[in-house]
Amino acid sequence: MAHRIARLAILPLVFLSAHLLQAQLPQLPQIPQIPGLGDHSNVASNLDDTKIASGLKEALSVGTQKAVKQVAHPGGYLENQAIKILLPQNLRPVEKALRMAGQGPKIDDFVSSMNHAAETAAPEAEKIFGNAVKQMTIDDARKLLSGGNTSITDYFKSKTSADLSTAFRPHVEAAMRANGVTQQYDALIGQAPQLPFLNSSKLDINTYVVNKALDGLFYMLGQQEQQIRTNPAARSTALLKQVFGSR
Repeated sequence: MAHRIARLAILPLVFLSAHLLQAQLPQLPQIPQIPGLGDHSNVASNLDDTKIASGLKEALSVGTQKAVKQVAHPGGYLENQAIKILLPQNLRPVEKALRMAGQGPKIDDFVSSMNHAAETAAPEAEKIFGNAVKQMTIDDARKLLSGGNTSITDYFKSKTSADLSTAFRPHVEAAMRANGVTQQYDALIGQAPQLPFLNSSKLDINTYVVNKALDGLFYMLGQQEQQIRTNPAARSTALLKQVFGSR
């Protein structure tokens, strides 16, 4: 009996000690919940496939329209040093000699005509780009969203280059004929010194211009893609802001 009374007397002391100890311990701050940890609430992962696909298609539509607009006007290629179509490689070693021989104006006219031919063909790209956008799959979109700064452009290049080349060629050829570009090229070759490394027979000047026109177009598209990916101000629609802002 005495033993039981002693235990009952100790209980209040135990509760009092625990209370005093708790009061002396510092209060730890609440740890905020980090999005994406534990609750899987990361914004990017919560975007559904349809929204991601729509966002990628919108980025392509915006980017391609701007890229085509930038090149499809007089000076679009010629006045842009990043994409200007230069003298073919086989003539560059003798360009200085040709200019010294009084052929400078002909060289300049030839270069201008090549660039104007590319500018004439560029509007053909818009329809082809539009068709390629429609064909993009949800799986494509998921992969491209997390890709590098020009992964969308690289994907687009692989999907459209053949069709673009086919569509560009008649417009380039027509513009080249109208401006006498092939004749100018032949004349420059005829004026050039007969050097062993100067081989004009392997160069199809129309193919050269088509290929350079496409190189310039995809370069401009890549610039647009990088802007959308890295610069919030370039995301001109709410969907672009949501999809690319969540990466």
